[in-house]
Amino acid sequence: MPKKVVLAYSGGLDTSVAIRWLQEERGYDVIALTFDLGNEKDLQTVEKRAIELGAIKALIRDAKTPFINFFAFPALMAGAVYEGQYLLATAIGRPLMAKMLVDVAQEEGASAIAHGCTGKGNDQVRFDVSTKALAPKLDIIAPVREHRMSREEQIEWANARNLPIQHTKASPYSTDENLWGRSIEAGMLEDPWEAPPEEIYAWTKSPADAPETPRIVEIDFVEGRPVGLDGHEMDGVTLVQTLNQWAGEHGVGRSDMVEDRLIGIKSREIYEAPGAWTLHNAHEALEQMTLSKPQLRTKNSLRQEYADLIYNGLWFTAHHQDLAAYVQSTQRFVTGTIRMRLHKGQATAIGRKSPRSLYSYALATYDRGDQYDHNAALGFIDIWGLPIQQQAREQLLADGQKPFQLGTSQGSEGA
Repeated sequence: MPKKVVLAYSGGLDTSVAIRWLQEERGYDVIALTFDLGNEKDLQTVEKRAIELGAIKALIRDAKTPFINFFAFPALMAGAVYEGQYLLATAIGRPLMAKMLVDVAQEEGASAIAHGCTGKGNDQVRFDVSTKALAPKLDIIAPVREHRMSREEQIEWANARNLPIQHTKASPYSTDENLWGRSIEAGMLEDPWEAPPEEIYAWTKSPADAPETPRIVEIDFVEGRPVGLDGHEMDGVTLVQTLNQWAGEHGVGRSDMVEDRLIGIKSREIYEAPGAWTLHNAHEALEQMTLSKPQLRTKNSLRQEYADLIYNGLWFTAHHQDLAAYVQSTQRFVTGTIRMRLHKGQATAIGRKSPRSLYSYALATYDRGDQYDHNAALGFIDIWGLPIQQQAREQLLADGQKPFQLGTSQGSEGA
């Protein structure tokens, strides 16, 4: 009986050629597995094409709900943003896809999984490391990484075998998308001096062409998770889809960055994430209301660690479990509503309320309702400044020294 492999099948040229390559070059029966993470493909056509290319089975898995609930929203709650601009849409989808590849491989009795990653990107690491963590005994095959054929060579190879692939002229750009965001790279974008042309954007209007009138939206959170818009309770998928449309109409969510890939090279990437950026900004605004200063400082110091963990393909690790437990604890009281203004490329918090807010009007106001004990400040200042006063008296000002004169070479000049 031929051995089986489960291939992550997108319907594109690379993975279409991979079906026949895995059969001819490796002797596998191929099970094509396509994931629906909200990228709006013609899934029936993809399924049909896989069978026509020789797959013994073509499976479609609707992964939108687990993707949002168990991957995207936890990343949101952690505040994970890679190098300040990337909300990790592609990166956060890969561990889920790897998990589903492993699950189907075990269900179908396959001895290997396969994917269409090249040897130059981050996704190969994410797929391979996740698979090794979940099922170390499964073989991992990356046909594109192994055969290294160019697009033209793949078309020639397919034509020689009369494979039913599409021969339309390829876009100069490489794109990937799911509910959480869309990435665009290659083509003229590989020159970081060139401004990205408007034609590459699919989810967002140019801020210059966005409506003059802003849209105001209220986002409800319960324990850090978004649960509703404008007072209407929504499931996560519907909520993100709705915000993608609303925020994209106002030009929110574009990023143009030169990022550091895991494999050691810098890459120019363009991202669209209108809904995700709106939720990120709203979530931060709610945390400012509900987390204490040390909680905010500690969480901010760990958010980059969490982002790096996702970007580097380390989702299925004990380290992630430890960080996730901390993040979950911080979200216990992150419940409330944030009013956001979507306008000309910006998603800005303009209103905040929470039943667990640490903000007290009675303590903050300068009006008649002020309940702050001003006299207590004097004692606090005396205690706070005590070590400074002691050091100044015994060292810095002793023996007539003048350590803080302007124009001196001492490190504390002008203090």
